Amino acid sequence: MADTLAEPIGWERALMAGEKVKERLRRSTKALDDAGVSYAVVGGNAVAEWVARVDEDAVRGTRDVDLLVRRNDLLAVRQALEGAGFIYCQLLDVDMFIDGPLGRPSGGIHLFYSGEKVKPEYEHASPGLDESERAAEFQVANLEALVRMKLVSYRRKDQVHLLDMIGVGLIDQSWPARFPTPLNQRLQELLDDPNG
Repeated sequence: MADTLAEPIGWERALMAGEKVKERLRRSTKALDDAGVSYAVVGGNAVAEWVARVDEDAVRGTRDVDLLVRRNDLLAVRQALEGAGFIYCQLLDVDMFIDGPLGRPSGGIHLFYSGEKVKPEYEHASPGLDESERAAEFQVANLEALVRMKLVSYRRKDQVHLLDMIGVGLIDQSWPARFPTPLNQRLQELLDDPNG
């Protein structure tokens, strides 16, 4: 009987997708490190980094890579990431990189600019790169900066990320006092009713 390679089934495809995100994260941050370009990982991968420090089983997957950079470094970022096989594009006013000609924006590398608001209606700007620290493989937003970003955008997935960090004890009842209104109120609501 000849060996045949079966198509991956649902859960295998999900695992493969997660591995591709990790590979893009590693490749992009290594390219920036090698080029000497300052950055910090933010978004779901930053949450995963912080949560895994406490409980690796509580880590939630993400489908893209979010990087905080300085706007005046965009040319250097482009050179570094294009040298690693990524293709620059802009979609809905978001600077991003897709992974080669067949890459998708939803699974790409999305840029956020330090000291700038992600959306005009947001209460606060993104943190500075000085609000980051070195993890094992890359530079990551520090916990307070990451929590602030999640409280500012406060979409459903941001709330879930905050609940993940609350669930492993990274955020407790002392944290709302660190933030201005309405960010402190948003966090207090999650702390008061984590099962919503």
